[in-house]
Amino acid sequence: MHDTADRILQILKRNGARTADQLGEALAMTGMGARRHLDRLVRDGLVRGFDRVEGVGRPRKFWTLTERGHLRFPDAHAELTAKLIGDVRRLFGEEGLDRLIAERERDMRLGYEAALTEKTNLEERVEALAALRTREGYMARAERDEDAMLLIEDHCPICAAAAACQNFCRSELSIFRMVLGQDVTVERTEYLLEGGRRCAYRIREAGNKA
Repeated sequence: MHDTADRILQILKRNGARTADQLGEALAMTGMGARRHLDRLVRDGLVRGFDRVEGVGRPRKFWTLTERGHLRFPDAHAELTAKLIGDVRRLFGEEGLDRLIAERERDMRLGYEAALTEKTNLEERVEALAALRTREGYMARAERDEDAMLLIEDHCPICAAAAACQNFCRSELSIFRMVLGQDVTVERTEYLLEGGRRCAYRIREAGNKA
């Protein structure tokens, strides 16, 4: 029971709202079986249901994570992170905070470059970057989309830091552009801090038109 409930939370975190039938299909069980697990998650305050109208006919019941449900995923010590950022800003000013972010950017860039150095094409580089980001807690994956690659991150383990200082997000976008190569364009298409469900990036060769 516990394993199935955890899998439901993972599916909702990665894919967004789903019906009981869709969850049942993903879990190789009936929609009614998935609904029993959902009822328990609702009682635990981890999931909530809502009605959605799609075309004609009656509304369909969908299920999504609550705020408490999202908190089940790693947050990289959110309160401590936010406090430390506030302390750095208070003691050393914005310049000190910028130096801290620049040092983090340098360390990440060097690590990513070392891991991607032998990847020969864009798809391999994006897939390797997604694997690195997943190990860091971002629940990242790479997908092909016509002439581009998508880097999708379903979780942000530094959300508290990014909320306190959005330069952390701008820093990461800059890192992606540096490590993926000068012949590549990187565009953020979804942004968690602007109401998105996740962060996502569209990545393509500079000569290709999106």
